[in-house]
Amino acid sequence: MKPFNDAPISRNGKSLILAHDHGLEHGPSAFAGVEDRLDPETVFEMATHDAVTAFAVQKGLAETYYPSYEDDVSLLAKCNGTSSLWEGEPYSPQTWSVENAVEVGADTIGYTVYPGTNREPEMIEEFRAVQEQAREHGLPVAMWSYPRGQAIKEHRSPDVIAYAARIGLELGADIAKVKYPRSQEALARAVDAAGDVRVVLSGGSKTSDYEFLSTVEAAMDAGAGGLAVGRNVWQRDDPERILDALEQVVFEGASADDVL
Repeated sequence: MKPFNDAPISRNGKSLILAHDHGLEHGPSAFAGVEDRLDPETVFEMATHDAVTAFAVQKGLAETYYPSYEDDVSLLAKCNGTSSLWEGEPYSPQTWSVENAVEVGADTIGYTVYPGTNREPEMIEEFRAVQEQAREHGLPVAMWSYPRGQAIKEHRSPDVIAYAARIGLELGADIAKVKYPRSQEALARAVDAAGDVRVVLSGGSKTSDYEFLSTVEAAMDAGAGGLAVGRNVWQRDDPERILDALEQVVFEGASADDVL
């Protein structure tokens, strides 16, 4: 495991990752009502906010837009992904080599694994190669650990989320991004299962300010190492306001009631 606190993705041992890979994963429909955010520069501007410790994007956005923001944004290179047009067994192919991501300026490597699918062995082998290449360049690795597949009946059960976090530890990730298992106690169990790996909460679909910030508060109280969020920031009318609030909850220990 790479020393974490000195990495650009960390601020006092915690992270707030702004994710913007939704153009690939969800398509233009994810931007309904905020069509101006289809312009990646609008979200790159959000990533310059002091609260954001890393900005997760795919290869094309990084190559095209990151050179204009490299002094103000820490780049998390999301090195695999798939479109929502795919209807087969969940699988996320590699879309970006670590070598090229380093050339573009990546500070962190991100990779999705779907434990439980028929293609789990293939994805684990692909993650192994990416993780080892990242280590050669001294970069931390964030795993999107998302259990899927026909055998998993409840993707957010405490057992499944704890297992997802543990897989991040076992396979050599520095960060494990997991879904919220619907209770603070269940997330605390996942944090324990992950050992020294930082467990970060997946932001998920947009909810109300209070519901979203209350979930983040519960996650931080459970020992989470931060948050990886996209739609709950850039789908809002005032992204800066929610980033101001997240900065207080994630890094200063404020409550949702405090910041609202």
